[in-house]
Amino acid sequence: MANNAKLDLGDKTIDLPIIEGSEGEKALDISKLRGETGFITLDNGFVNTGSCQSAITFLNGEKGILRYRGYPIEQLAESSNFLEVSWLLFYGELPTAAELESFTKKVASFNTLPEGIEKIVDTFPKTAHPMGVLSSATVALSAYYENHLGPQPTDADKDELFAQLMAQLKLIVARFYRKSLGLAPIASDPSLSYSADFLNMMFENTDADVAKALDVLLILHADHEQNCSASTVRVVGSSHANVFTTISGGIDALWGQLHGGANQAVLEMLEQIKNEGGNASSALAKAKDKEDPFKLMGFGHRVYKNFDPRAKIIKVACDKVLEKLNVNDPLLEIAKGLEAEALQDDYFVARKLYPNVDFYSGIIYKALGIPTNMFTAMFVLGRLPGWLSQWKELREDPSAKICRPRQIYIGQTERNYKKIEDR
Repeated sequence: MANNAKLDLGDKTIDLPIIEGSEGEKALDISKLRGETGFITLDNGFVNTGSCQSAITFLNGEKGILRYRGYPIEQLAESSNFLEVSWLLFYGELPTAAELESFTKKVASFNTLPEGIEKIVDTFPKTAHPMGVLSSATVALSAYYENHLGPQPTDADKDELFAQLMAQLKLIVARFYRKSLGLAPIASDPSLSYSADFLNMMFENTDADVAKALDVLLILHADHEQNCSASTVRVVGSSHANVFTTISGGIDALWGQLHGGANQAVLEMLEQIKNEGGNASSALAKAKDKEDPFKLMGFGHRVYKNFDPRAKIIKVACDKVLEKLNVNDPLLEIAKGLEAEALQDDYFVARKLYPNVDFYSGIIYKALGIPTNMFTAMFVLGRLPGWLSQWKELREDPSAKICRPRQIYIGQTERNYKKIEDR
C-alpha cells in the first residue's frame, strides 16, 4: 500500500499520509490539511475522526473484540481482578505479585475522605441524583490536594492520584448511598478486596460470590476506547486542567442516557413494561412497530455490530447473582422474559439486537438493591481507571495539543446594527 493518499481539490492536490495501527486500522493524517489548502473536514459527532493514537484499548465492533493492552476481555474477566486490570490499563503491563500487593495496599490506605468532602456529600438532599453529587465532590477534592494542581504532574503525582481517586470515588458513592437512606456511613475496611469493601460500605454484605460478580462488572466497564466520556476526559485534560476537574468532566459526560445512563434507562423501561401489564411479548411487538414511540433499551450497541463481548461474560455473572440472592422481583422476571424471547425472535436475531452489557448490569444492580438513579455512579467506579489511563497517556504524549475543533459556519453574513427604534 502507498504511504500517501492524494486528495484532489480541483486547483490543488495534496498528499495525505496514511497511518496504520498495530491491528491494521488505517487513517488519513489531515493535520496539515487546513494550513495547506484552507479546507477542513466535516464529521458530525466525530464518528469518522481519530482524535489520538492510543495504546490502551483495542475495540473491533464488527468482530466483537475488546482487548485491554492486548489482553482479551474474556481472559481478564475470568482470571484477573479489578485492581490488577486497573494497573494494567494505567501502566501498560500486568503487575508483578509485589506490585499488585503494594498497589492494593496503597488504594486501601486512602480509606477516608477529607472532612470537608464528607460535609459536602452530607449537605446534598437525599433525593439528589448521585451523579451530580459525585461530580461535585470529585472536583471539590481539588481544594484539599493543592499540591496536585500544577500544570505538569510528575510521575509520583500520577502514581499517587491513581490510587487516591480509585479509593476516594468509591467512598463518595457509598457515603451518599447511605445518606440517601438516612443511614450512618460505614467505614472502609482495608482488609477487604476492593469490591467486597464497597459492598460492605453500602450494604454490610461481603458475600464472596457477589463481590466477584461486581468485580467482573467493573472490569468489563474499565475502558472502552474513545467513547464520549473518555474523549471528554482528553478534551478537558488537553487544557492542562487538574485531574480532579478532568475526571469530573468525564463523570458529567457519562451521566447522559445515550452513554452511561443506559443501564438506568433499562430499568426505567422495565418499570414501564410492568405498569403496562408486564407482558414481554407485547413489549417486543411495540419495539418492532415503527409507529410506536416505545424503545427497547439495553439491546444492540452503537459500536458492536454483531455482539457485545462483555454481555456474554456478564450474563454468567448475572445468573449467579440472581441465584445467589434469590431475589423475587417482578422487574427481574420481565427482564428474563425479554431476554429469552428476543434471543429467539427472528426480527431481533436478523438485526443482531442482542442484550448488551447495560441490560445485564442494570439487572445485577437491581438485584443488589442499588437504586436505579445510582446505576450510572456504579459505572463511574468501573470506568475510572480507563479515564485515568487516557489522561495519563494524553499528558505523556509530547505531540498532544489543546483540543480545538473547527466548524462550518452557517449563520448570517455581516450586517449592520440597527437601533431599537429602527427595528
